Amino acid sequence: MSDSLTQPSRGLSPSIVATLGMAATVGGALAFEHIGGYIPCALCLMQRTPYYWGIPIGILAIVTSVVKLPVWLTRSLLAIVGILMLVGAGLGVYHAGVEWHFWEGPATCATSASGVSTNVGDLLGDLDSKHGPSCTDAALRVLGLSFAGWNVIASLILAAIALRGAAKA
Repeated sequence: MSDSLTQPSRGLSPSIVATLGMAATVGGALAFEHIGGYIPCALCLMQRTPYYWGIPIGILAIVTSVVKLPVWLTRSLLAIVGILMLVGAGLGVYHAGVEWHFWEGPATCATSASGVSTNVGDLLGDLDSKHGPSCTDAALRVLGLSFAGWNVIASLILAAIALRGAAKA
């Protein structure tokens, strides 16, 4: 048998690493939201969109590599993942800049507040007292970076993995 039939494609490893990295990053964001209780603002939710598109495309890149479809297809899918992660990094830079007050954020940047009562008597009081988070205030900073800042780092690393994989596949 030839080596090309028995060895996995060179695009397989970057496809797996990038896809697992995207899943871990957005999974971490979802864990902070649902387990940690951090309510995401509108820009936080927007930053997840490249991941939601990138994960299925990364899975397709894995499949094309495993079933040995033409290498240009795996390369193209990895390039798309890389571009999506660059978009995610750009969204993160924008959001981090809003948090650091480098520039103005969207005027209507809030999401619905969780914990609003289903009891009709308490509903009006809850609506007055509970507000969604603002895009201008970081909910948490770790080592000086907010979630948006960490998203920039994660997105750039994942973009580098995907784009390098696309170039070498």
